[in-house]
Amino acid sequence: MQYQLNSEGEQRLAEFVDRIGNVLGHPSRKESFAIYALGLLGDGERKSIEPIAARACPDPKRIEAMHQKLLHFVGVSDWQDIDVRRTAAQYALPLLTRHDPISAWVLDDTGMLKQGTHSVGVQRQYTGSAGKIANCQIAVGLSVTTRRDHLAIDFDLYLPRSWTGDRARRIEGGIPKRIRFRTKTEIGLDLVRRAVEADIPRGVVLADSAYGDSAKFRRALRQLGLHYGVGVSANLTVWRADKFEVRRGDKIALKDLAAKTPAKAIRKVTWREGTKGKLSARFAVRRVVPCRADGVPPIDREVVWLLIEWEDGKTEPSKYYLCSLPRETTRKQLIRTLKQRWRTERIFEDLKGELGFDHFEGRSYRGWQHHVSVVLCCYAFVAGERALAFSPSGGKTLDGPEQVAA
Repeated sequence: MQYQLNSEGEQRLAEFVDRIGNVLGHPSRKESFAIYALGLLGDGERKSIEPIAARACPDPKRIEAMHQKLLHFVGVSDWQDIDVRRTAAQYALPLLTRHDPISAWVLDDTGMLKQGTHSVGVQRQYTGSAGKIANCQIAVGLSVTTRRDHLAIDFDLYLPRSWTGDRARRIEGGIPKRIRFRTKTEIGLDLVRRAVEADIPRGVVLADSAYGDSAKFRRALRQLGLHYGVGVSANLTVWRADKFEVRRGDKIALKDLAAKTPAKAIRKVTWREGTKGKLSARFAVRRVVPCRADGVPPIDREVVWLLIEWEDGKTEPSKYYLCSLPRETTRKQLIRTLKQRWRTERIFEDLKGELGFDHFEGRSYRGWQHHVSVVLCCYAFVAGERALAFSPSGGKTLDGPEQVAA
């Protein structure tokens, strides 16, 4: 991956490094950050500490010293990940929102395949990245999107009970005492709360059914003043709402409601132009009240949108969504909002394939968090350069960080 920066781009990179260096609070940390970040941004098949140190040091006799320097910065040095990630986001967001506002916050998780059992948080568990149960770590991430851009702003590591409940493994992984077991849904909510506290421009929170099936998750988002658009399972039950927004009839599972939906209520909608043509499916929409307990009496529960999706050529529904956007939101607006979640796949590809997100070979909790923080900084700078390179009049869209032109 080569970044083509002219003198202005090089000056922006130097200023960005200075900005992060001010947060790190010590000249040696700033120097190590610059070396590590440039190692992630530059060429090289592996972007773990040892090869980064080798590429950064022209004198073979100094490679080991450089290796130890970077090991200390990533694995030992006591700097605050939240502050660094927030500063990186604050740098990129004004550039991304010059032409379009933030429209969505996207929550999703991704797996990092690992060998052995000593990397913090690793165990055999299901990961959508591999589509199977594998020996891996799982990270929950939050990204924000505009109509044409996306930015990863935060991550946290999922720690199974096999780690949080084992004193020896906690010591081995350097897991802080304050860290307890949290489900992926709870981690996702923590990331959202951090973004709210950081005054990140608001967007509709999008997530798949692993998050959306939780009534507490949906309720918490609304308590934070955020709208949601989330996938849900076919067995989730709802009450139907009439034109006066009053719940009617008995509760019904979504799959049964879909089976009773008349053909005239199902319409084909195209939401964007893909690389192989227009992307479309058939959708039914209606107003419903979710039944699953969330601590709120049924009479006080919010009426929300239900969207049922049939993929082209399929007779059975493929996806179900609940969305809290206002009643006046159109069908096309709902669908285009929900379909922004596809960008997480590209974000994870960029982070792993281009910036070494999953290349960290250390075993400690702090080391993993520090590595991810530097990766997010690199992503923020690249996203900013990509936004600067975009000309609205030219109509050109750059989808990934493979090339930065200034």
